Amino acid sequence: MSPKKIISISLIVGILLMLAKFAAYFITSSNAILTDALESIVNVVASAFAFYSIYLTALPKDHNHPYGHGKVEFFSVFLEGTLIVLAGIFIVFKSAYNVLYPHNISSVLTGIYIIAFTGFGNGLLGWYMVSQSKKLNSLTLNADGKHLLVDALTSFGLVLGLLAIYFTGLLWIDSLISFALGFFIIYNGYRLLRKAVGGLMDESDDEIVNEVINHLNQNRKPEWIDVHNLRTQRYGTAVHIDCHLTLPYYFDLNKVHEEVSLIDKLISKNASITTEFFIHADPCLPQCCHYCNMTNCPVRSQPKTKHIEWNINNVTKNLKHFEYDGT
Repeated sequence: MSPKKIISISLIVGILLMLAKFAAYFITSSNAILTDALESIVNVVASAFAFYSIYLTALPKDHNHPYGHGKVEFFSVFLEGTLIVLAGIFIVFKSAYNVLYPHNISSVLTGIYIIAFTGFGNGLLGWYMVSQSKKLNSLTLNADGKHLLVDALTSFGLVLGLLAIYFTGLLWIDSLISFALGFFIIYNGYRLLRKAVGGLMDESDDEIVNEVINHLNQNRKPEWIDVHNLRTQRYGTAVHIDCHLTLPYYFDLNKVHEEVSLIDKLISKNASITTEFFIHADPCLPQCCHYCNMTNCPVRSQPKTKHIEWNINNVTKNLKHFEYDGT
């Protein structure tokens, strides 16, 4: 199933569950249920924007967007995180008000049944979206799915609280639950905001970097003297990677192109996410000889004395390995 269809299902289900939660609130007048219902509005708005962002992400590259439209996914996640934080802040203030001015709650058992049903629905849909996001490499699906899982957890926590009210008759538990859920919602909204801002600012993805380095180490050729200044940028379902590759300075242009193409094909074939690899070729210097693996090099100025394993520290530095003393 395509990301667009999954988000469409999420939007329709979200609207139905939101209506069910508001119905539960009007039946019970529970502040805690209102908390859950308000967060459902966020689910619906976020799913609507997620649908649009997935539509834009699928558009091909053009003159104005040479890297594609994938960055819009981070805007989608940012919007969702912002709405969640605002909803959480409203919930906290509403809860504090109801501590000072409590109100009666009715038909608690009916509210429990409705919230339990909506929690199960959100949990099932959230689990499916997260599992599909890994297959489709969709940040939007992942964020929306995790939000629904959090919503399901808050709903089940709410059910436990309503059960406590039902059996004890202590109405202040309602505001206490709402207050706790408000802060929990704010925390999860902050996490989404942090992820979105990191993506918009091209924060490096260490998981992808380590995956690329592992493939390079496993298929390393003697001609690849060192790799440095490796950087990643995520654009929706694809990652743009660039790096510098040090090759023997006497290689002609055809040979350089051959080695660069080998690395490009290696990563494109084995990486868990679609990649676009740009490689800048550097000529070797005499200072590279002591860690160069070329056994029949005609211009070697000194024997090899050191083996350097490529890792996230030396490969991401904008320095040949002899210039980086951390190796």
